[in-house]
Amino acid sequence: QVQLVESGGGLAQPGGSLRLSCTASGSTLEYYDIAWFRQAPGKEREGVSRISKSDGTTYYADSVKGRFTISRDNAKNTVYLQMNSLKPEDTGVYYCAAGILVLGGAVASEYDLWGQGTQVTVSS
Repeated sequence: QVQLVESGGGLAQPGGSLRLSCTASGSTLEYYDIAWFRQAPGKEREGVSRISKSDGTTYYADSVKGRFTISRDNAKNTVYLQMNSLKPEDTGVYYCAAGILVLGGAVASEYDLWGQGTQVTVSS
């Protein structure tokens, strides 16, 4: 059974940085498109970023473009989300998700596997 596990969340000050990691057990992430989603209290889940399995093409939501960077290390079976210049509105639970038939962007319905999430809080 494939399981995704996120780590690296925590408390950061505005302007600070965090790096989230998504690792998998039971499968190899290189066969999947991987996306990061986030959900703030009282808000819908939002697609933040995606990296394709084929050529590493990336997608970023406008709200994080220029601040977040997604990358993958297939040798470590891990996908990262480097988050810089954090803002209070980046606060939420961040989930990684894996999908095989992904058309583009970060649409939750296209992803089959989900992690349990990691809390990111940006506050002074």
